[in-house]
Amino acid sequence: MNLLRLGQLEVMGLAWHTLSYENAGHTWQIEVPHHSPDQLAVLAQRVRASGAALKAMPLSQIMAAVDQTMATLLDAQNPQRQLLELWLPRITGLDAEMVRLGLNACFKTFRTPQLQRFVAQDFGNPKCLDEFQPSPKGGMVRAVGPELLVHVWAGNVPGLPLWSLISGLLVKAPSVGKVSSAEPLVAHVVAQVLAEVEPRLAPHVAVVWFQGGDAARERVLCEAADVVLAYGGNISLAALRAQVPVTTRFLPHGHKLSAALVSPAALDVHTASHTAYQAALDVVRFEQQGCYSPQVVYVARGGRVSPKEFSELLAQELAALQHKFPRRGLSLEESAGVSTWRQTQEFASEPSTYVLGDAAAPWAVAYVDSASQLAPSALNRTLKVMAVDHLSDAVPLLAAQRRFVQTLGLAVSPEELQLLAEPLALAGVTRLCALGSMTSPEPGWHHDGRFSLLDLVRMVDLEASAESAAESYASYRD
Repeated sequence: MNLLRLGQLEVMGLAWHTLSYENAGHTWQIEVPHHSPDQLAVLAQRVRASGAALKAMPLSQIMAAVDQTMATLLDAQNPQRQLLELWLPRITGLDAEMVRLGLNACFKTFRTPQLQRFVAQDFGNPKCLDEFQPSPKGGMVRAVGPELLVHVWAGNVPGLPLWSLISGLLVKAPSVGKVSSAEPLVAHVVAQVLAEVEPRLAPHVAVVWFQGGDAARERVLCEAADVVLAYGGNISLAALRAQVPVTTRFLPHGHKLSAALVSPAALDVHTASHTAYQAALDVVRFEQQGCYSPQVVYVARGGRVSPKEFSELLAQELAALQHKFPRRGLSLEESAGVSTWRQTQEFASEPSTYVLGDAAAPWAVAYVDSASQLAPSALNRTLKVMAVDHLSDAVPLLAAQRRFVQTLGLAVSPEELQLLAEPLALAGVTRLCALGSMTSPEPGWHHDGRFSLLDLVRMVDLEASAESAAESYASYRD
């Protein structure tokens, strides 16, 4: 089967658009519904109008439906799960085993215990999403989700849409999500399984496709929305922002950079290889396409294994992982980017720069004996290892990119963790995690330092004065 059709004909005369993917000498095609601007406006209005029923649904029932959806998609025998495992490698070029493991990690993130933590992270009393609840300051408080939440999703990492899609469900926001041409599959499949598991949720989620930068269709969705949540490059986000009315909340997630810190404590003869393996996993998973993937590793001197020796161990681990998770085929543009990056490192002004890995190898590690500020690599398994005298020396180098820095993977001692956490937070880092866990954020993480759920809602205060005044008009008043 070389052709896959997503979605159902919901509107008479709805057109279909064919997306084509070249991979491993084959051409794969996916047909997606293609709404005209007028059809998109009708769809957005229909989803918006469904909101009263969604807001009346108890949060516990929504969580149960999401949990059952994830359980269904974790079942290796489920046809929809098998469809994902078959087609995602075809359209993304990612290794099939990497996709399988990535889907498991993603779907496990949204089971009931994780969803409960997700909500508790942002709301002291999650019941305020169902009804007014007592406020510590007096009176009552209620959290109300938007009448229509519009998502604009990037396609760099499979499963990325689930974070915002499920966030919308948890705050009871009817959603229209626009998928990317690069990966239109996961959101469609999840929405379909969710509708089968809990038909009451079917009217509240719609997944659409149109070409990025289509101003007419973007304007239709932005004008219909109360909140627009978007992922993408900074240029595309700036263009989208121009389409959003000033009264509509715009929540962009743009280009970010991530790095790692490796302490001498992680570089003795017993731990160095494991540390290198963990770093290599973070590089290999999803080919560094996520904002949370490391592009630079700062390694402190003073361990039994030197920073240069660590870079060699890291290169060995990348070479070994190539056998388990082969790198996807690169486009001409990506290949040129990797080649240019290698040449830049090889002809760098620093005399102590070494590039490990043959030019034909599907990975490259550049070792530099002195450190500079965080900068992007060419992705696709390319990164720098830079030596520092002390891990604290890396803090100002990260702070120089505070507008872009996001995740920092750590291989440090407990004492170093306590000493570094505060300076790193002040330097702009928004997520500190273990090396090897960079590509697996915890449920409820503060993406780019923001709230996953609180940013979506409006809080309604029923003040104590209203309660007190109401007593004056009670039938039982003195």
